[in-house]
Amino acid sequence: MAPKQDPKPKFQEERVLCFHGPLLYEAKCVKISIKDKQIKYFIHYSGWNKWDEWVPESRVLKYVDSNLQKQKELQRANDHYVEGRMRGAAPNKKIPAASQKNDKTKKNKQKPGAGEGTSSGGDPTHPPRKKRARVDPTVESEETFINRVEVKVKIPEELKPWLVDDWDLITRQKQLFHLPAKKNVDAVLEDYGNYKKSRGNSDSEFAVNEVVAGIREYFNVMLGTQLLYKFERPQYADILANHPDTAMSQIYGAPHLLRLFRIGAMLAYTPLDEKSLALLLSYLQDFLYLVKNSASLFNVSDYEVAPPEYHRKAV
Repeated sequence: MAPKQDPKPKFQEERVLCFHGPLLYEAKCVKISIKDKQIKYFIHYSGWNKWDEWVPESRVLKYVDSNLQKQKELQRANDHYVEGRMRGAAPNKKIPAASQKNDKTKKNKQKPGAGEGTSSGGDPTHPPRKKRARVDPTVESEETFINRVEVKVKIPEELKPWLVDDWDLITRQKQLFHLPAKKNVDAVLEDYGNYKKSRGNSDSEFAVNEVVAGIREYFNVMLGTQLLYKFERPQYADILANHPDTAMSQIYGAPHLLRLFRIGAMLAYTPLDEKSLALLLSYLQDFLYLVKNSASLFNVSDYEVAPPEYHRKAV
């Protein structure tokens, strides 16, 4: 039997879009590495002088109109999410200097050298970099990215086995999560929102609404490119064909929502101050622990063996 050939790279020294944190950035594929049947690309981000890296193929998209539109959708979702966190953290207080700087940046339509979410606190050991002559409003500057704060959401120990089971059921046992879900993502988020609002004040109600809206937006934008296993893609294509005008949060359920927190990249970087960041983390952490106590959301019986004709499509 002839040995299996190495997979063929999809990209060859061309302009691409690459995921870094929750957003897509214009980049160029500089080099390719194939090791153990895995393809990696050495990516140079446009306009960033010192941030080149090796990334897996799953993080790279073709530079085409449909993906440029996705880049804009992610930027809008990120803006909505971040602004909501800032308002929710202190709705009646003066906006911190960092927030005011962000607002000014947006009003000036991204003056040269100012990226979305630029931090107001400079590092005295690193003098300001020279301003670029042209800044794309959908592309974050290198300085902005480096100054962002990393957000780590700790997944409860009780939920980790379910993530493993979810992976095993789909990738090894070749089963599919039954769609539409008995309880979709919108319903899960609504239950969480109602639970929190029944125990808080008007300020926390506003913050909860913003957290729920932000998670929903990220889920809908990221499902198709980041949250699915390869075996699920034909199912996803069928869903898109049969429900072209329906948000995926109305069709998919809790297991796919949990994957959003597992990958972390969607919520990885934010320009929030410490107080706003603490509020965001508390709500995300609380949401995960609420899910932990909802046994009905995670059930092996919600998966079904894929029929033979599906296997042919998934090859």
